[in-house]
Amino acid sequence: MKYRKKPVIVEAFRLGYEGFPKWAEEALFDGTLRIENDHVIVRTLEGVMTANMGTFIVKGVDDELYPCQADIFFQTYERVHK
Repeated sequence: MKYRKKPVIVEAFRLGYEGFPKWAEEALFDGTLRIENDHVIVRTLEGVMTANMGTFIVKGVDDELYPCQADIFFQTYERVHK
C-alpha cells in the first residue's frame, strides 16, 4: 500500500534564522521549550528532543511542538503565502 500525507498547514520557525513567534515564546514560558547554551530542548509527545541551530521547530495540527531537521522539513513542507 502507498499513502499520501494529507495537506495540513503548520506553523514553524527555523532556529537561528527567524525570531521566536508568539506561540514559541509562550512555550518557553510554560516549559515546553527550553534554551540551553547553543540548542533548544523541546518537550514533545514522544519525549524530550534537542533542536540545534538550523532546525525547524514545528507547531503541529494539535498544537504539539516538535523539531524537524531542515532537509526533512524542506522535503515535507512548502511555504504558504497568505
